[in-house]
Amino acid sequence: MYDVDLFVIGGGSGGVRAARIAASHGAKVAIAESRTWGGTCVGRGCIPKKLFVYGAEVAAQIADARGYGWTIEASHDWLTLTVAVAREVTRLSGLYVGNLERHGVTIHNAHARFLDPHTLEVGEQRITAAHVLIATGGKPRSLPVAGADRAISSDGFFGLRARPAQPIVLGGGYIAVELAHAMAGLGSKVVVAHRGTKVLPGFDDDLRTHVEDGLRKAGIEVRGGVEATALEAAADPAWTTVRLTDGSAVTGDVVLAAIGRDPSTSSMGLDAAGVALGKRGAITVDETGRTSVPHIYAVGDVTGRVALTPVAIREGHAFADSVFGGKPTIVRHDLVPTAVFAHPPAATVGLTEAAARAAGHDVEIRSSDFKPLRHTISGRDERTLIKVVVDRTTRHVLGVHMVGADAPEIVQAAAIALTMGATIEQFRQTIAIHPTAAEELVLL
Repeated sequence: MYDVDLFVIGGGSGGVRAARIAASHGAKVAIAESRTWGGTCVGRGCIPKKLFVYGAEVAAQIADARGYGWTIEASHDWLTLTVAVAREVTRLSGLYVGNLERHGVTIHNAHARFLDPHTLEVGEQRITAAHVLIATGGKPRSLPVAGADRAISSDGFFGLRARPAQPIVLGGGYIAVELAHAMAGLGSKVVVAHRGTKVLPGFDDDLRTHVEDGLRKAGIEVRGGVEATALEAAADPAWTTVRLTDGSAVTGDVVLAAIGRDPSTSSMGLDAAGVALGKRGAITVDETGRTSVPHIYAVGDVTGRVALTPVAIREGHAFADSVFGGKPTIVRHDLVPTAVFAHPPAATVGLTEAAARAAGHDVEIRSSDFKPLRHTISGRDERTLIKVVVDRTTRHVLGVHMVGADAPEIVQAAAIALTMGATIEQFRQTIAIHPTAAEELVLL
């Protein structure tokens, strides 16, 4: 009756996982992607961002080496890094395509849009599908001010062919923080301007304070409580002056707008399919990922839920198992670990202190703020924060928040304990590995 059992719109992490697993269950599957296979994460997000962060960290390692007796003279070439990153992105994108082909998925390098609930226009073809999965991800939010075309988004950052001298970063979320640190570490004089009282809204307040202190220690100028009102050509027309709501202005050679991301749902013909949209154009779904149209599903950032690659992958896998594998699966969104690759990095899982109190828990806080052993000799002014939120009555650990070297690696392991419902006593009964920063989790 239909050309395929499943058509997936979007070749990012969630869509590719869903297509591959559905095909392994015996479904006839096709998928379309008009940009980079691997989506935002591979092409213009997680992977290139983390590689730039690694590049910037080398500068700190060289500086720290002096305290350990090393004398190292070094210089950095921005173009060499960008070319190497682009090469790795191309390699990974090819792996995504290869995996799909090995599972018998039909690949379309084209834009797909609905003509009706079961029919899609894919390039110049018309394809009918019994089920459709929308996994088109998100897109950078545009600046709503005059002169916005003078700014680049995070998508454009990785195409810069030379290191910005004095970049201005607008925004205080994780993208703004990470790319500001990357540029500063590679030698740029960075200004971050954001509207909040602290960077990283939604994270634990103590973690936010620690990360903002880290920005300033990295030589980054942080201006909080302001937004851009206009972008104008400076005296040197290649540079841009950003007017701010407090009446001040700042000038730089690159303006990076990192003010958030919105679900990518335009130009897809969702009205022709009857798919309902919610806030900021996000596709409304139930706990199984089903949209307002019973045979159409959505996963990942396009749903406006938790915009993280591993979540999209888990949702895509759960969809395929539920619909084609006979294994109904619901994805939990309440204990999702995440990290901010600042310097030092931050990571978190579970409830913040404020959220725990708001939820009615009798909260007990265990925390430690210390100078890590490596910096007692390096001389770097850097501290590590570990904060654990506990329910005083049940003794369950509700949240773990950390800023410091290896925080993402440590919190990933802690997330297993929280998912299993660990208590603070079980944390304390665990033997410490000494000397490590992670041992503070069991010594608090």
